[in-house]
Amino acid sequence: MAVLWVTAGVAVLGFLVAMEIAARRYDLPGPMTTQAQEVVFAPKSGFLLYGGMALMMVVLTRRERFIAAGAAIGIDIVIFLVRWVADARVTEGHPFGNGALWVMLGSAVIAVTRRTGRERALLLKGVGLGLLLVAGRKTGDTWLLITAKTRPTVLDPYLAAADHALGNPSWMVGRIVEAMGPIGAHVLDYVYIQLPVAAVVVSLYQLRKVAVERRFPRHHLVRTFLAIGLLGPAIYMIFPVVGPIFAYGTGAFGTGGEHWALADLWPHTPPPISAPHSMPFDELTPRNCMPSLHTAWATAIFIHSRQGPRVLRFAGMFWLVATLGATLGFGYHYGVDLVAGVVFALTIEAALRSLARGWDRSGTQLVAHGAVVFAALLVAYRYLPVEMAGHPWVFGPLLLLAMGSVIHGYVRTTRLWEPKAAPALQPEPQPEPV
Repeated sequence: MAVLWVTAGVAVLGFLVAMEIAARRYDLPGPMTTQAQEVVFAPKSGFLLYGGMALMMVVLTRRERFIAAGAAIGIDIVIFLVRWVADARVTEGHPFGNGALWVMLGSAVIAVTRRTGRERALLLKGVGLGLLLVAGRKTGDTWLLITAKTRPTVLDPYLAAADHALGNPSWMVGRIVEAMGPIGAHVLDYVYIQLPVAAVVVSLYQLRKVAVERRFPRHHLVRTFLAIGLLGPAIYMIFPVVGPIFAYGTGAFGTGGEHWALADLWPHTPPPISAPHSMPFDELTPRNCMPSLHTAWATAIFIHSRQGPRVLRFAGMFWLVATLGATLGFGYHYGVDLVAGVVFALTIEAALRSLARGWDRSGTQLVAHGAVVFAALLVAYRYLPVEMAGHPWVFGPLLLLAMGSVIHGYVRTTRLWEPKAAPALQPEPQPEPV
């Protein structure tokens, strides 16, 4: 087991170094650089840093958690006062979060210098879990910048044509969000942005017994969350898409996109059906639509929240529905992106669960089925968009059936994996006295 953890650590470090080198080739800061800067400078996401610290604290005792939280808050207050005295205003990022990063790094030092044996390994796993969540976000940001720099053309017209098979849901939901007014839009925007925080909440429930049992469960949400963020951007490189708000609108929040868009159509006028072609786009907008990773992450949160209490199950359902509404309603994704995102998430979740419990025939078949459906979706979007748009009553149900087959297969297979409760032994009948 120790060899496995060391191998995983070396692989993660190697991947981060590779991403750093790749980013430097395009004069961009890599994930390791941006993470190091947040030791002193205002972090991009203070909530995420505190979420990572919360994950780390699952291995601590109650007393140690109070000390860690107090230290993080105290450090943030000191750094805030220093910035205030130096008149260093925070123009980008959050004014808090440095303390959480300091505590995680300090805990790693304590693990190496003050702990031994199993306790050292457990604390290092906790620190690694918290830092991986943050590093995953940094790596994802670097991936997105690289997609914008390396993919000068995008395939939005293909997805816009294929989306006719589903009735152009982004245009429909976009008008609904517009009619909701600023309050509804702000709620959806908050849900969309704080998706990692929702993942932390569900993960904390799953890992609540780590401090007592002194070990992590074989499978939990953080593993799926990180795997989706690691593998998803690779698909962006194969199928670069910017989204309807950029390709057919004025850009997010009304800026950046109007000079490159084919037309100003979103969300009131669906694009006409025509022979699709690749189109040039700027070097700033990420090509992060196919598949919708927000949909994939929200799907993973929904799946893992099913094992929790009612309030957690309700929260998982709410976050999934609100995330789907935000991805479509803000024009960030086409409907076909969401279909691919669900299939993508279920395939990765099935693979990780199979890895944790041991591969067998049912797990292999489930992962293979999901992979084949996902590949078929990409091929159809790229080579059959005109046929899909011309026959929506055929291809629309086919898309939903393909996604439904993966959902059905996942639910059926994972139910078989659940341990069966043994029937209670019934007492043998005693003979009546004569």
